[in-house]
Amino acid sequence: MPELAAHVREVPVNQIREITEAAWSTPGAIVLSIGEPGFALPRHILDAGIACLDRDETNYTPNAGIPALREAFADRFRAHNHVDIGAERVYVVDGAQQGLHFAMSLLLSPGDEILIPNPGYPTFAMTSHLLHAVPVQYPLYPEHEFQPRIEDIEALITPRTKVLVLNSPSNPLGAVICEETTRELVELAVKHDLWIISDECYEAFTFDVPHTSPARFDSAVPGEARVFTSLTLSKTYGLTGLRIGALICPPGLERKMNNVMEAIVSCVASPSQYAAVAALTGPQDYVDTAREHYRSNRDAASAVLARKGIPFLGAQGAFYLWADVSHVSGGDVRAWVRTFLADSGVAVAPGTAFGSIGEGWIRIALCGDQQQLLDGVGRLPART
Repeated sequence: MPELAAHVREVPVNQIREITEAAWSTPGAIVLSIGEPGFALPRHILDAGIACLDRDETNYTPNAGIPALREAFADRFRAHNHVDIGAERVYVVDGAQQGLHFAMSLLLSPGDEILIPNPGYPTFAMTSHLLHAVPVQYPLYPEHEFQPRIEDIEALITPRTKVLVLNSPSNPLGAVICEETTRELVELAVKHDLWIISDECYEAFTFDVPHTSPARFDSAVPGEARVFTSLTLSKTYGLTGLRIGALICPPGLERKMNNVMEAIVSCVASPSQYAAVAALTGPQDYVDTAREHYRSNRDAASAVLARKGIPFLGAQGAFYLWADVSHVSGGDVRAWVRTFLADSGVAVAPGTAFGSIGEGWIRIALCGDQQQLLDGVGRLPART
């Protein structure tokens, strides 16, 4: 048979899925390798999606999404980020991953370079490859609390660099970029005439520190603005399977956005859109409960790691712990997590799934049952 395209053959294996699928095939395994919220959806969200089906509202929607949902996303963004945006800048997408692909499709030509974090979410690199672009990893070092440094990023900028990807709160790190650094990163993008794609999947979940969107420091003038913001309801409301997110674009790009949206996905399923309206405009108890559950799980799991002498990054947001198991991983944490699953029945994500700086580290998902979490973390080998 003919070969697949070269850029597809070069897409790296997703090591998170690799270990998680192995865990799903292991009877009784404790799965701490994937970020799947564990709460039942509120009834009013389910009812809104069911009502859409009951009235047979299953035709195409506008490319950009139903007006009520675009306005609901805009309302939330204005309230949380103090940025004056209109609903015309909001594009409803089929989950945050499609939103990231959408943004990169708009901004990257073959051979263009895109700056992505290391450690960072693996699809940043995977999507870049699919678009014939060149992912260039900027380092997030343990000695700097895995925070981005302007000088490290600027040293990697070339005439081919077009996009800077930011992710705060971070998956996998749980790190949150502070307001001052966020402002400096936007200023760096202006200085070198770069676009910014800001992945803010976990913006609803920070602990004792504020979330700062780069859009706060973006120009409001068409032609000068440069920040695309990727949002999702998968994490915020546990709607992982309904596939609803939003991409907020700079002003002045609406016509181009519609054309590209038509080519990528046409529109998002209408029942999911109506469920999303209910989530954004209805009671917010789910979000508040989830945030406190993740905080409690973070604190409990952190205490276990501390007793075992295992170094970890204190999570300021999202729902992950980033822990150093280099004392047992032997320089190959990808292989070690498979052995750990076979020996202990616990799946954790290998740090190398997120970049070379993740060697020796693991990501522990904090979103499930606390007792299972503590049981799983309790099986990690202590550092002696």
